[in-house]
Amino acid sequence: MKKGLLVLTMFFISASVFSQSTSFGDGEWFRFRISYSGWWKAGEATMSVNNETYKGKPVYHIKGKGVTTGMTKLFFGVEDYYESYIDKQTTLPYRFVRKIDEGGHTKDKVVDFDQRTRTATVNDKKHNTVTSYKTEPSVHDMVSSFYYLRNTIDSKKLKEGDETVINMFFDQENYKFKLKFLGREVLKTKFGKVNTLIFRPYVQAGRVFKEQESLTVWISDDQNKIPLQIKADLAVGSLKADIDAYKGLKYPFYIIQD
Repeated sequence: MKKGLLVLTMFFISASVFSQSTSFGDGEWFRFRISYSGWWKAGEATMSVNNETYKGKPVYHIKGKGVTTGMTKLFFGVEDYYESYIDKQTTLPYRFVRKIDEGGHTKDKVVDFDQRTRTATVNDKKHNTVTSYKTEPSVHDMVSSFYYLRNTIDSKKLKEGDETVINMFFDQENYKFKLKFLGREVLKTKFGKVNTLIFRPYVQAGRVFKEQESLTVWISDDQNKIPLQIKADLAVGSLKADIDAYKGLKYPFYIIQD
């Protein structure tokens, strides 16, 4: 449960019906219950969307937070905060904020993106340094990518095995983030049974994840495309996240009647 796992798993997911309007809006909010090895509640994560103005431009201000709770907090405390200011038309980021404390391992960084010059300027507040890096075209941060994917994949045209790749910048590096569509399934949730789309985000195998295909995610097969469940096989144990509460959805959340 390191490297911001409580929040990272929440950001590496989702897809949606393409339309002229977004699948999310001002006031959207989720809370997820994180459990370790199938039963032990390890923490919770939240995500929220608010309308704001950034340097005179209308943006969605996205906030994410992940914390450990209960006994987990006693031996490995985590407090992770993520923010992204994304353009309302393109969903591309202007600014990304990452402030974490994971068992004493801390980071405090602000990344400013210039999509025109393909530059990311990283202000490392912990080490008091400012460094610029070249980026790929239409680059995303880990938060903006989640919301961008909700508006660009046409679920009606999805076929098993389809893959989507986007450019991502994270921790001073450029990545190719790949998402694979696995199929459809009716998922039992706290709120009832829901039609879902199943995806596999490819992750880096090693110290945290067991292998590249360690993550599986379920999202609602509707206009909202909200994340409902995530499962991860870790190097040690497993992690599961389930949606626990929500509000401010832009469209009705369809529950299948028993």
